[in-house]
Amino acid sequence: MGTRVQDDLALTDPETLSAHDAPEFAPAQFVRWFREVAPYVHDFRGKTFVIAFGGELVFDGALNALVQDLSLLSALGVKLVLVHGSRPQVNEQLKLKGYSTQFGRGTEPTSPEALECAKEAAGEIRLDIEAGFSQGLPNTPMSHAQIRVISGNFVTARPVGIIDGLDYQHTGAVRKLDIDAIRSVMSQGAIVLLSPLGFSPTGEAFNLAMEDLATSVAVALRAEKLIFLTQDRIVRHEDGSVDTELAREDADALLASGTLDEDTASFLTYASRAVKRGVARAHLLPYTLDGSVLLEIFTHDGVGTMVVEDNLDDLRPATVDDVGAIVQLIEPLEADGTLVPRGRAVIEREVELFTVLEHDGVIYGSVALKPYLDEGMVEMACLIVHPEWQGSGEGEMLLRHAESKARAMGARRLFVLTTRTSHWFMKRGFARGGVSDLPKERQTHYNRSRNSLIFIKRL
Repeated sequence: MGTRVQDDLALTDPETLSAHDAPEFAPAQFVRWFREVAPYVHDFRGKTFVIAFGGELVFDGALNALVQDLSLLSALGVKLVLVHGSRPQVNEQLKLKGYSTQFGRGTEPTSPEALECAKEAAGEIRLDIEAGFSQGLPNTPMSHAQIRVISGNFVTARPVGIIDGLDYQHTGAVRKLDIDAIRSVMSQGAIVLLSPLGFSPTGEAFNLAMEDLATSVAVALRAEKLIFLTQDRIVRHEDGSVDTELAREDADALLASGTLDEDTASFLTYASRAVKRGVARAHLLPYTLDGSVLLEIFTHDGVGTMVVEDNLDDLRPATVDDVGAIVQLIEPLEADGTLVPRGRAVIEREVELFTVLEHDGVIYGSVALKPYLDEGMVEMACLIVHPEWQGSGEGEMLLRHAESKARAMGARRLFVLTTRTSHWFMKRGFARGGVSDLPKERQTHYNRSRNSLIFIKRL
């Protein structure tokens, strides 16, 4: 998925890291995993993540574990903005004070009494978060940590106003963010904490939606990631498995279908909106799974749903007219031995196997898929991006397309033969295989003189 590491190597069970209880292979496995993670540590250093969660996370006692994981990210050089909600705490305060008003998922009026409850709830949660980051327990990720959490009047709000005759009173929306001040705080190594309250230029307070605030700040900061931590509001396939990645257009189509529950639809709407407005990736994660933030970031397939902006207009099936451009892409790699020489005639004969990336009439990438469906496998070949276009995720886009298309064919495994790019595939969830793992027909055509390495990924 572009930012994830091989899930086969991820050690998610803390018991495997015990010096006393670990099996003999665990140290070597840990070292291999750590080496695989290291490049992503470098990639994320200095990047901005916006982490958003509702008051439910605090209510369910998951705050302390989250704080420890975020302290680890901070220590790795990730710039963090935390945005918390407080809906269940506000509702509890209202109930204790004898008010019948209860806030749900949608935009609702905030009375003066409800605003006071929102202030109390936000203050309480803010103090809980600050206390969490102040702990320094031995043998935890917080040991010896000195992490500052800074909150303030970073958010200027405006009233929602009167809509269809209904006065929303103290319910507000984000008008402006003091981005320079937020960046200044992060540049000093501190974590920015935003509560779901904003203030007008006249000093009036407004109750904000956590999701809207988090999306607004992620867009304004051009964040690398916007992460929503939810109870379990992630997108799943019909068989119950997690849909780990959605192109934004597919997310919008799913929302339009009306098949999602209200909470999941709400989070996915904001995730799609953030990606459309420039956030690189937006994630829906279950906070009920311990370490979900770390698992999402440092394993290949993650544990939640990620929304990305695929430029699908650039991706299309190849035609005979594209053969010349595909040959031009392939020839330099054939010359240096990276690819097996094919020749124009072979590409013409197999052009229907190719997908190309095209922009303004220029073909700058390709990938080919050859099915062996009797054995539930598909071979991926000629995954190429022109050097002038490399570094912006086009290779990831082609890989995601290949995986999606192979699944649609009914394949269970995707395999690739390579002599030069083994690490690239390993970091994206492929595991080393052998000739005997190939489809029988492909085994007979394996070129032993090239000694290509075989990598296989389960779909």
